[in-house]
Amino acid sequence: MPTHYNQLAGRNLDRLSGLSDGVFAFAMTVLVLDLRPPAAAAIHSEAALWQALVALSPRLITWLMSMLTLGIFWIGQQTHHDRLAHSDRAYSWLQMTFLITVTLVPFSTALLAEFIEYRIALLIYWLNILLIGLTLLASTYRARHFGLLRKDASPEGGRALLRRIYIGQALYAFGAALCVFSTYWSIGFIVAVQLNYAIGPRFRPFTWL
Repeated sequence: MPTHYNQLAGRNLDRLSGLSDGVFAFAMTVLVLDLRPPAAAAIHSEAALWQALVALSPRLITWLMSMLTLGIFWIGQQTHHDRLAHSDRAYSWLQMTFLITVTLVPFSTALLAEFIEYRIALLIYWLNILLIGLTLLASTYRARHFGLLRKDASPEGGRALLRRIYIGQALYAFGAALCVFSTYWSIGFIVAVQLNYAIGPRFRPFTWL
């Protein structure tokens, strides 16, 4: 029986992980390029410099939020890949879609920084996070149901990954809904969730994330 091309394509996890690392590194680098110091010609005193830095704060806040976003999803993808024996063509394309949504983070971040008080900008940023989460979720189900997992990958570990994605996306959605009151409420809540994800495992009260 002849071997079909689709049975051979996209099976190498190392190539996929290498591409992912490069895309995440690129997105993180582009994020910081949006942070520019105040123009020297416009600054003539300490007070003027302070005012210019205060005006820059929306970009600093959204930069921090997006760096946390990318860090969380990079670690999540890495944890997921550690459970895989190999990839396949469909899984590789799901991961390509995941990386496409990752490359949109600098745009949605810059949009939110420029229009931080506008709900549409906040909702576009949240939609970007949602798409990243959904593509990672789809990849997880693909691996789970099409024999891509290692033989020693525990079912409880898989449930923990899924639980983390579902809870995280629910919290992000709640944070986005807070823009009804203020986009700053949304941003503050999302950053709090991200910090919880980043440092939570070190403290018992946060182990449910």
